[in-house]
Amino acid sequence: MATNGNSYATTKPPPNPSPLRNAKFYQANMRILVTGGAGFIGSHLVDRLMQNEKNEVIVVDNYFTGSKDNLRQWIGHPRFELIRHDVTQPLLVEVDQIYHLACPASPIFYKYNAVKTIKTNVMGTLNMLGLAKRVGARILLTSTSEVYGDPLVHPQDESYWGNVNPIGVRSCYDEGKRVAETLMFDYHRQHGIEIRIARIFNTYGPRMNIDDGRVVSNFIAQAIRNEPLTVQSPGTQTRSFCYVSDMVDGLIRLMEGSNTGPINIGNPGEFTMIELAETVKELINPSVEIRHVDNTPDDPRQRKPVITKANELLGWEPKIKLRDGLPLMEEDFRQRLGITKKT
Repeated sequence: MATNGNSYATTKPPPNPSPLRNAKFYQANMRILVTGGAGFIGSHLVDRLMQNEKNEVIVVDNYFTGSKDNLRQWIGHPRFELIRHDVTQPLLVEVDQIYHLACPASPIFYKYNAVKTIKTNVMGTLNMLGLAKRVGARILLTSTSEVYGDPLVHPQDESYWGNVNPIGVRSCYDEGKRVAETLMFDYHRQHGIEIRIARIFNTYGPRMNIDDGRVVSNFIAQAIRNEPLTVQSPGTQTRSFCYVSDMVDGLIRLMEGSNTGPINIGNPGEFTMIELAETVKELINPSVEIRHVDNTPDDPRQRKPVITKANELLGWEPKIKLRDGLPLMEEDFRQRLGITKKT
């Protein structure tokens, strides 16, 4: 009987392949690590990545602000792995891409443990860059519009260096992110690491922490609870709000593209805090009152992204208008608070 150079005759089929080869996760050709993947934006990113059957997703999170509940639909899935881990400690995994989102992003949380916040930004980013260097992975950092500080240039494009107080109560976050960007480019220049940097502007949507101190979640929770909407004085300060599905789309486009960034990802629609409060009142609870309270230190007076780069280099622009996104967030908040809408 003729053979083909091994112990099997050409007329006899080889044995059945390992059952692993028939498992869905074996087909994964992209192993993706998401740090902070149990958080607000991170969990929505995981949802989108898991929709592609060729992706295997590993999430690491220490649950300081994230929650397993945000990932409940994926726990036990063969292409999904969840690891409780603090990125300030080294991590040994084999991956092709790293989305580095881990860091508290709301003032209440990052001021609560400022040292931990800046350690996450600096040591956490160093550890993820070390991992990217070891395994040859591409790494994306979610930086922030906070790197522009209280901007003297309006609106803000990526060439603006910012106006940041290096010793203020917010500096653990904004200066921490500025250092993280520095580390990303130093590793890129010195070690050839493939990097991507997204400067993300205010993002809102389902799964935000209800009492995290950020303005959209504050107003929606207050309106649902029939409490006054507390506008920090003077109320004329502006922000731009990007719905989370648009944000995730921008991050993935940046990762898959060829531009290192930094690139602004945000919605250029600009609203004063009074305008936002009035919109929430109109859409959610017309009977609620609006009350002015003292402002917090170093609160930027205005914030609006120039998204020309995102549009030209990534083909990205936001699709969800604020008036369409707020009711989607209201529905999620009502469910979690257990407060139904009166008809």
